[in-house]
Amino acid sequence: MNAYEDFLKRKQITDPSTGLREVPPLNANLFDFQRDITAWALRRGRSAVFADCGMGKTAMQLEWAKHVPGRVLILAPLAVAGQTVREGEKFGIQVMYAREGGPHLGKVTVTNYEMLSHFDPSMFTGIVLDESSILKSYDGKTRTQIIDSFANTPFRLACTATPAPNDYMELGNHAEFLGVMSRVEMLATFFVHDGGETQQWRLKGHAEAEFWKWLASWAVCIRKPSDLGYEDRGFVLPELIMHQVTVKVDEPTSGFLFAVEAETLQERLRARRDTIAERVEHCAAIANATKEPFLIWCNLNDESAQLKAAVSGAIEVKGADTNEHKERAMLGFTAGDVRALVTKPSIAGFGMNWQHCNNMAFVGLSDSYEQFYQAVRRCWRFGQTKPVNVYVITAETEGAVVANIKRKERDAMKMAENMVEHMKDLNSAAIHGSARIKNEYVRDVKHGDDFTLHLADCVDVAKELPDNSLHYSVYSPPFASLYTYSNSDRDMGNCRDDDTFMEQYRFLVREQFRATMPGRLTSFHCMNLPTSKQNHGFIGIRDFRGELIRLHEAEGWIFHSEVCIWKDPVTAMQRTKALGLLYKQLRKDSAMSRQGIPDYLVTMRKPGDNPERVTHTHDSLPVGLWQRYASPVWMDINPSDTLSYREARENNDERHICALQLQVIERAIDLWSNPGDTVFSPFAGIGSEGYMAIKMGRKFLGAELKRSYFEQACKNLAQAKREQAGLFSEAA
Repeated sequence: MNAYEDFLKRKQITDPSTGLREVPPLNANLFDFQRDITAWALRRGRSAVFADCGMGKTAMQLEWAKHVPGRVLILAPLAVAGQTVREGEKFGIQVMYAREGGPHLGKVTVTNYEMLSHFDPSMFTGIVLDESSILKSYDGKTRTQIIDSFANTPFRLACTATPAPNDYMELGNHAEFLGVMSRVEMLATFFVHDGGETQQWRLKGHAEAEFWKWLASWAVCIRKPSDLGYEDRGFVLPELIMHQVTVKVDEPTSGFLFAVEAETLQERLRARRDTIAERVEHCAAIANATKEPFLIWCNLNDESAQLKAAVSGAIEVKGADTNEHKERAMLGFTAGDVRALVTKPSIAGFGMNWQHCNNMAFVGLSDSYEQFYQAVRRCWRFGQTKPVNVYVITAETEGAVVANIKRKERDAMKMAENMVEHMKDLNSAAIHGSARIKNEYVRDVKHGDDFTLHLADCVDVAKELPDNSLHYSVYSPPFASLYTYSNSDRDMGNCRDDDTFMEQYRFLVREQFRATMPGRLTSFHCMNLPTSKQNHGFIGIRDFRGELIRLHEAEGWIFHSEVCIWKDPVTAMQRTKALGLLYKQLRKDSAMSRQGIPDYLVTMRKPGDNPERVTHTHDSLPVGLWQRYASPVWMDINPSDTLSYREARENNDERHICALQLQVIERAIDLWSNPGDTVFSPFAGIGSEGYMAIKMGRKFLGAELKRSYFEQACKNLAQAKREQAGLFSEAA
């Protein structure tokens, strides 16, 4: 494999396996899909298992922990730790519950997230986050502590139910914990920010397939066994029966003559507070009418206190209780010693297996659909044998709460199905050991009377050029901006960071240097790049122009000249909304105001004597025209003087094609090449450089990686030849 092919292999955005090379036989009591997922996770070393409630995440993580070399620590929500110990007994795996670390710890230890500070992470070879989506429930400091504490732990496993597919921050939390990629990197790599709100992120069009491929390289997503090609026998959910109980409100809403339905969050909260007694009364009537276990969810402390008093045999678990009381009460409900449990989804909504109970009530709801979903799934899960009754008890002034929940449920189900659909083939291939199918790199070439255009990687094309064969090159290079125009690893713009771009660009610059005649030139069109707090941590300007010059110099080129091309700052402000160009910033703090960013045409020269001098006459380049060319600033370039790009632009392109102005190309070709010379553009795009080269009597050689641009460029080059022929016929 040559150096460039090796670079492309390293450039691929995947996370390599770091786990066991040979996985020993696993517990025969596991289902086939559990066994295969566990084996995959052991081979991966650092992975996530997104498996729906009741799919056996605890069994899988315990079997994983058993085979990881060295000690393993499992972090679990309160009361889930004790449940994990009992699950270990079922599978013959000894699990120690501990509240602090030390030499007394066994092979597998489970503790609560709150106890992490009492353990030394360096004692453990493996770490498991049980119900890992709980990460987003913690503040940034605690979340960072969990991630940082195990940054050097070789074996890491995160287990949770299927995360919300539109909650990209949650996926970022998991990627960061596993050491795959930071949240900031993930967002910058695969997403664009739409709008002013922090959560307004969407997948880039060209990034969609690569994002799911990247996610499937370190995570398995499964809602039922058939998602990965297994039989669903034993994993069919019972009926879920939703009952809306609406409490009539006779008292007028504050400020009104009668009861008014809530519209805002504050109004809903007020409506809930005003109707606690009525809703508790309805719940007590339902719960006390049966001797069966009953799970009651509330949202306010006053609801909890009144429910405990009204429901027969109820035990209350609230945030202010000691951890010991919380654990004792929840495990008592699990064992059947407690008939009715009253608590909040934020306290007991994660991880508990309460299939013995098929009746629950929500006497208070938050606006979090995920909390509602997790709370319902404590009872409605695989292993439940009875239909599950869910009573949602609301006041009529709260609005259509259940209808809103059902709408969110439909949306969430659709998104979850979309997530599984995108990942199932990739997951199945990885788990079953099948080879992945990768899009092939296909080349093509189009020849005309005065041009040759390659559909190919420009580095490959440049490597095939004879030594000292190019007369002149002019082009506009891309810069690191992932999945903006394509998802190909060969796309230089499709780079994860600036260093990767520079490394790939260097291959081209080196081959261009070899293929260019001594004493001849190459010109690149560029601009300095604004930085942002979001991607760089500060607002400023990056010296991209200087970086390109220094890279060329390092490969042997001589810095020959440059011209600054003026751009209208008003147009730039309207297009980019850059803080430094906004007029209102002058009134706020003009220390952050700046000038607009111009374009540059930078020209580099290959050392040596030019064997074919470029000459001009008074007629071909009059002194007045030369004075315009020689100006260090070109003020007269029309920014709209470009070839049309619309036919070539694809739906998934995140930016318009930035075609180089024809006037700039014309001046460069006129000044630095002879008629009949070969002009090269490694980033031909829609063929702007070739269009002008052919019209000016030169030959054109170009490379373009993207099929739609290549096809449009072929049309533009053919049109240039027709226009040139028309000019000659008119002259005759």
